[in-house]
Amino acid sequence: MDYRYILLSKEQVFGENKTDVISVLGAVCEVSDFAVVSGADTDENRTGKWFLSSSHGYGDICMADQRGNPVVAYATSRGSLRPAFRCEDILALPCNMAKDISGLEEAEFGEYPQYAADKNCSGELEREFSEGLLRKTGKKYLAQYDEFQYDGGKYIRVLYTAGDACLLSDGRTCKQDDIVWIKVSPVKWLYDAKAGLLISRTILVSGVLFSAEQYYDGDFEKTAAYNFLNDTFAKDLIPSVLRKMTLEEQAEYEGEAKRAARRRNPYGLNFDTVSEEDIIRGAIESNVAVFLHGPSSEGKSARVKQIDPTCEILYLRNATPDSLNGRSVYNQSTGEMLDIPPTWFKKVKERCEQESDKLHIVFFDEINNALPSIQGMAFNIVLNREVNGIWKLPENARIVAAGNDMQDSLAANAIAAPLFNRFAHVYIHTTTEMWLKWARKNKIHPAIYSYIAYRRGETLRSKYDGEKPNADPRKWEMASKMLYATGKPEMLRSLVGEDITEEFVQFCNQPLITLEDVRKGNYSDSEIEKLNTAQRYATTVGLSQADDEELDAVRRFVTKLGEEFKALFDSFVLSEEEK
Repeated sequence: MDYRYILLSKEQVFGENKTDVISVLGAVCEVSDFAVVSGADTDENRTGKWFLSSSHGYGDICMADQRGNPVVAYATSRGSLRPAFRCEDILALPCNMAKDISGLEEAEFGEYPQYAADKNCSGELEREFSEGLLRKTGKKYLAQYDEFQYDGGKYIRVLYTAGDACLLSDGRTCKQDDIVWIKVSPVKWLYDAKAGLLISRTILVSGVLFSAEQYYDGDFEKTAAYNFLNDTFAKDLIPSVLRKMTLEEQAEYEGEAKRAARRRNPYGLNFDTVSEEDIIRGAIESNVAVFLHGPSSEGKSARVKQIDPTCEILYLRNATPDSLNGRSVYNQSTGEMLDIPPTWFKKVKERCEQESDKLHIVFFDEINNALPSIQGMAFNIVLNREVNGIWKLPENARIVAAGNDMQDSLAANAIAAPLFNRFAHVYIHTTTEMWLKWARKNKIHPAIYSYIAYRRGETLRSKYDGEKPNADPRKWEMASKMLYATGKPEMLRSLVGEDITEEFVQFCNQPLITLEDVRKGNYSDSEIEKLNTAQRYATTVGLSQADDEELDAVRRFVTKLGEEFKALFDSFVLSEEEK
């Protein structure tokens, strides 16, 4: 069948005779990632402006803005399209159909680039593209973006050139000159029986010229946008057919892939990204002393305890020569000096002997807060792996040290270069992703977890001025304990300050569906329908605190919020290997 694609009119969106779709969902419309990287005019909630087919009456055109309000634009503007097409009988469409949570009929018809591939998939696509291994389907979108097939899916490669950074549906930030891989997927249309229309659920494309003429008289079929929809867009919507490789092509592909892999990694090394914890573990396993730098709130000792819960901690700030190096006493019966090892050494030796198959850590904490004389003794232990020149550290003992940066501690002393150079150095900075992962495991209060995730970590820390409380990862752990104990968010101002507490209270007062609601089924479809984009985002990040065994059930619920929120949920809860 030949469908003519149109745009909704001002009457259908803002008039008394609104379509059923607009009456139920409103004029606010989400934006696909493809439209975003094509320059769509969006806000922080990923909703955008979209053209209507109506004239404003003075040669201008009507639009719906990000908040669903009517605005005016020049006829020669470029902007975003939310296509629709006439279909009196939805059953006549050759497509999949389902009931939307709002009660509207939803149809999948045609294919189009919509949402960005996840980080891992994008990396693999870019690698294969750079090595010439990706196969084209023969189709181009907008007459410029080749469609590639990879692992049973279809993708296009877009260079982002719009200038200001933009936000993708999975929470990633896209900057000038970034490459974005967009997956081609079925387009979802909402059926409006009263108007006999199918209306796209999202803004699909942007950067489209509305009219070449400066004056618009309301005849949409004379516009460049109409020609685009019924020429370029209509052709692009027709799905391509993936072709399986012949045996000869498969053999050639595999041979080229092996050659590319050898060229890419001639020494057989593993180039996976490593975390701070990976570096710490690698140094310990390699018997290289490692120094952890960073403010006191970053959890340096907690990282060491995760590796060795029984590690021996020496607080060098309070250490004395005897407590670190042992002491000599006079034996009256023999008239000789008797060397007595320090207590910490005895403990480490005993532990290493009892568990000879394990590595045990000696942790020199606050090493740069120690006196220079104590640092010198510590240097001898690090350099020679012996205490006081007498007692050798066991073979399975490992050394880790930590200290605050000079600017973060008035008591810090500069570390002598010979001591500094005997360490591998790791500069600890707790990222939002790391903190959220830790918070899930450690049952941080769901309101705090959701708030930090919702603000994308912007309030995980605040500047310390020496006068008022500031936020940091340790303070939020304390805040979680206080919130569990009292249930009063206002209490948190004593820990993270007035401004952040005020914002946190406002966050807690917005309507959300919590993890406990999902566990108990304490929600309705109508409640889901009433959530706006920001509330759906906040609900999604809060639900990502779910335990591993309930992830599948929670993911099914998140799907009701929309595919982009399912992608967001997965970006929080899936491991790098699963993504």
